[in-house]
Amino acid sequence: MFMGEYRHTIDEKGRLIIPAKFRESLGEKFVITRGMDGCLFGYPQSEWDKLEQKLQQLPLTKKDARAFVRFFYSAATECEFDKQGRISIPRSLREHAALAKKCVVVGVSNRFEVWAQQRWDDFSSEAEGNFDEIAENMIDFGL
Repeated sequence: MFMGEYRHTIDEKGRLIIPAKFRESLGEKFVITRGMDGCLFGYPQSEWDKLEQKLQQLPLTKKDARAFVRFFYSAATECEFDKQGRISIPRSLREHAALAKKCVVVGVSNRFEVWAQQRWDDFSSEAEGNFDEIAENMIDFGL
């Protein structure tokens, strides 16, 4: 399980340190791709395999399903750590998430997310302001 919030810096070559706690759960190789809300999603191989099975079940006849799968897979990249615990994030993914210097790595259950610090701070402030309302709506999901 991934949880917590960690602030790091991405260098000019696109290398970002992944928290040690996350590295243990990710193993030697894992997948990173475009995420929702302007961030990146990172999955251990086992979780990526589960997600891939679900995505293969989407109907090819549905335009939205085809578009989502294309968008999601076209940027997917297999990553591995260097000796300093960093990963190299491709330019297309850095551009998608507006990663420049300051980044936030966030644990979200079965995946981690990488955010530009300003985007994360904006999202976090908005979510905090609406947390009670969001929590009330979660009752519909049995929480």
